[in-house]
Amino acid sequence: MTEARARPGIELSPGALTAAGVGSLALGTVASWSDLLLVVGGRVVPGWGVSAVLFALALVLWRIFVRARRRGEAVLLSVVRPGWLRPATVLLIVAAVSGIAWGALDDLISDARYYVLRPTGPGGCTAVVRETSFLVIGNGEAYAVGRTGLALGEAGSWVVDDGYRPVAAGTYKLDWERDGGLLVVSGSGTDPVVRGGMTDIDCGW
Repeated sequence: MTEARARPGIELSPGALTAAGVGSLALGTVASWSDLLLVVGGRVVPGWGVSAVLFALALVLWRIFVRARRRGEAVLLSVVRPGWLRPATVLLIVAAVSGIAWGALDDLISDARYYVLRPTGPGGCTAVVRETSFLVIGNGEAYAVGRTGLALGEAGSWVVDDGYRPVAAGTYKLDWERDGGLLVVSGSGTDPVVRGGMTDIDCGW
């Protein structure tokens, strides 16, 4: 009996590991340059954080692949990989690292703060807010997070004068109905909301 027949499942592992690694890199790249965020245990993980986790997973899978290749544990490990795989992987790595660095730097420079608002709405729909302040402008984005804990993009945004943060200051109101919620933020007497301020929180029931 040949080695390939004696160990029928192993020869599939290189392709599976390669696909998983490249897939993780691709997802990480998309996450790092998108507006998504994740809520886990009441804590907010921004898109660049999700991307960093996926990037680390891809590196782990790639390390496993390299070790398996060196040990010669799989028959098909000696098969030459497609020529496009290496440059595509390098491009994904560069894009993912750039996105992670840019997102983390943006949060740092703008002093981003994330808030999980209470109460939650029907079906566990949750409003999450990201507030930033840079120079004399305050910005805010609201996200609708459903049962999965994932928001694929912002539901609405606003701009406030003089770096004011309505959610941090408590000058907001969140009301829930059967079909969704409404988040209304308000400025102060000297720092008004100059754009936006009303956001529908819809988790897509």
